[in-house]
Parts: sequence; C-alpha cells; structure tokens
Amino acid sequence: MPSKVTALPVKRTFGETMRRDAWWIQPIVVFIGFSAFIVYSTWAAFQGTFYSFENLLSPFYSPEIWGPTEHALIQRTGAPGWWPGFLPYSPAFLILWAPVSFRLTCYYYRGAYYKAFWADPPNCAVGEPRNNYLGERHFPLIIQNIHRYTVPFALLLLVFLSIDAWNALWFDSVGGGKQFGMSVGTIVLTMNVLLLGSYTFGCHSLRHLVGGGMDRLARRPIRRTAYACVTCFNKRHMLFAWMSLIWVGFTDVYVRLCAMGVWTNVRFF
Repeated sequence: MPSKVTALPVKRTFGETMRRDAWWIQPIVVFIGFSAFIVYSTWAAFQGTFYSFENLLSPFYSPEIWGPTEHALIQRTGAPGWWPGFLPYSPAFLILWAPVSFRLTCYYYRGAYYKAFWADPPNCAVGEPRNNYLGERHFPLIIQNIHRYTVPFALLLLVFLSIDAWNALWFDSVGGGKQFGMSVGTIVLTMNVLLLGSYTFGCHSLRHLVGGGMDRLARRPIRRTAYACVTCFNKRHMLFAWMSLIWVGFTDVYVRLCAMGVWTNVRFF
C-alpha cells in the first residue's frame, strides 16, 4: 500500500503569514493598553498621596496596611521602621505585589503580552523573530508557575475591596456618627468589586481547584455547582480581564481627582 507523503511545515520569517486579515491590530492594541496601564499604575503607586477621599479608598492602596489616612489598619505617618531608608515609601508598595503577580502570571494575559511585547509569535500563524522555542521551563518564564499560588491573595483582596465598597455607603453625619447614603464614588467602588470578582472567579487555576482531580463531578453536587459557576465566568475571561483592568485604573483616577478637588463626588442621598 503506497504511503502518503506529508510535507513538513515551512519555517516562516518574522511577520510572514498567509493570513489576509489585519492580524497586527490585536497585538498593537494590547501593547498600547498594557503600556498605558503599567505607566499610570506605577506613577500612581509612587505618589503616596491623593489616594483617599472621605469614605473612598483607591484599590491601588487597598488594604492600606500602614498609612496616614483613616482607612489604614495601622494609622501612622511616614514609613515603617523596618523600611529601608534609601527607598521611597508608599502604602501601595505593601500590597500591589499581590494583584500584580496575579495578573502578570494569568493564563490569558500571558498569551496576550507574549504576542504584544515579545512577538512570540506576533499572532497565530505568523512568523516570529526567533528560531528556538523554550516555553516556560526555564528562567525567567518558569516563574509563571506561581499563578496558582497567587489565587488566595487575589481572593483575599476581593474581601478588602468589598469592605471598601461597603464603607463607601456610609458618610459622616452632621450630628456625628455615620449616615447611610450613596454617591457616584459608591457606584465606582462597587463596580470595581463586581468586575474584579468576575475576572478572579473565572481564573483557570480556580477552575481546576474547585473541579480538578475528579473524573466524575456528578457525585459531588457542591463541587459541580462551583465548577459550573467558575466555568461560566471563565468563558468570558478575556472580557472581564480587560474590563476589570480598565475599571480599576479608572477607580484610582476617580478617587485621586476627587481628593485633588478636580471632581466632585456627587451624592444622591
């Protein structure tokens, strides 16, 4: 019986492809979006000021572990005594490692910024500028495997952000104490929790955690329900990833401009 000869795939040069669509648009948009967020969030973290306004706290600084505002768990001015004196200090430095490590190692974001920043490859079926494929088995990309360990910290952050949204419902009353109310800032902080929650609960590692290691989920109704819930969010993981990224940046902008007196936090009641 004659054997069928199959041709080996042809090695493409950088940017070479048979695709006829505008494949370069996606990596360019991702590059611009990521770069803008990285620049702004880094700048905002180093400021150490204008991150709270009345009952509002920027998510870049939540939880405020050590700081001068009423939101701080330990209300102190200046840096902690153990902080190296030659380094600048901002309350954001104590907590930003958690959301940054969670997003940086996210399965969706890896594929997005591998294409946009490293052209590895620039897009599907498009030639890349290197000949060897190392994968994530070597340093530094092997560090991506910590993603599963960042999930608990991401879930814990949702708890603190939910507390911030709850606190945004309570305003100082004229006679003293707190009075229930709602403002634009309340809605902004609440939307931030909802979008970040939708992104976090759709995490691939969380999906494996609640449903992995079992051949038949039908015998475990609780885990089956949890798996179905995470899967529902996971189907729109890319959408929630970008919506939450944009909104968390906008939330900081909103609180910052209110604290600077540029915007007014309109209160409905």
